[in-house]
Order: sequence, then structure tokens, then C-alpha cells
Amino acid sequence: MAATAVRCLKALGASGASGASRAPIPPVPPGADRRPPVSPAEVRRVLGNFPSGVAVIAARDEEGPAGFACQSFSSLSLDPPLVLFLVGRASASWPRIARAGAFCATVLGGEQGGLCRAFAVSGADKFAGVAHTPAPVTGSPLLAGGTAWADCVIRAVHTGGDHLIVVGRIEALGTTGDGEPLVFHRGRFRELRAPEGPGSGSARAG
Repeated sequence: MAATAVRCLKALGASGASGASRAPIPPVPPGADRRPPVSPAEVRRVLGNFPSGVAVIAARDEEGPAGFACQSFSSLSLDPPLVLFLVGRASASWPRIARAGAFCATVLGGEQGGLCRAFAVSGADKFAGVAHTPAPVTGSPLLAGGTAWADCVIRAVHTGGDHLIVVGRIEALGTTGDGEPLVFHRGRFRELRAPEGPGSGSARAG
């Protein structure tokens, strides 16, 4: 399992900006290079209007468990069963997850905002006092209290600016309860509430 991730890491380290299976970049539209650059702060402010769930991506290497909180975990393909997540190039946890070649994504529940904050910091012992069990196939840490989980092996790593795009193949998955998910929107945790009025089967972040 680790061989694929290690090869991807070596390719990224050797070429810097290039990565595995990189698609051609389309040409820049005329005049686009003369526009003022969009600041990272503005990108974060505007795209923060898109609500997301939160997952903890965790793995186990020879040093023990490693993981981080992730807003970019997503389903990618049903056949084959694939998921993806994005991780910053400067992440201290990612090299350990890559060496493990596998991970378990635990989708956090609505009451786990504190756990999310703990896994969002760098350099701390994030797993201190955190209940977890080995995922059934890869043995990666599966955190208690989440709403769902996916046990995966790493299949590809692609470059994406200041982040890496990690693709995993699902080996096992499941749900762990009927609780509400943790939702992040405009820099804050939100509650998922049923809409007012009859006849609607959707939900909204509030």
C-alpha cells in the first residue's frame, strides 16, 4: 500500500511543481495576466460561503497515529469506489500518512467541534485522550463519535497549487449513528436544521 504514495512523494520531491498523472494546463485567456492578483484572504472570504463537512484523515506509521482535520474530503467515484482529500504541502502529518500508504477518514459529528479544533493544530499530540479503534482493512485510526467512516488505500497524488490532491480507494466503510454532521461555514461551526414548513425534504446550514 505504501509503495504508491512513496513513488508519488519521490516524484513531487524530484520535480517540485510536477506530479503524478498531471493533466495539461489550458492556455491563459488573453488579458488575464494583466488583472490584479486575487488575494488568498479574499479567496478564503468568498469561498467560505460554501458550507462543508469536516473529516479527520488519520493513519498509523511506525511512530504511531497521525492525522489532521480536513474540510475537503469528498466522494470522487462510485465504480471504482474512490474518495479524495486536499492537504497543504506544508502539512507535518501528510508525509507520515503517505508513508503509511493508507488512511481512514472519520466524518465528524455535530458535537465534535472541539475535536476538530484539536486536529487542526500542528505539533501537538492530537490523539491524546481521543478514543479510536483500528479500521477493519488498513488498521488506520477510526475515531469514535463520528457519523461515518471510510477505510482507504492511497491510489494517486496530484499537485494543486499550494495543496496536494490525494485519491484513495475505499476498502471498507460504514456509518456509526444517526447524529447530525459537523458543518463549517463562514469560519464558524453551524447546526444543520430542518427547513420550516411542510413538503420539503432538504436541510440547510444555519
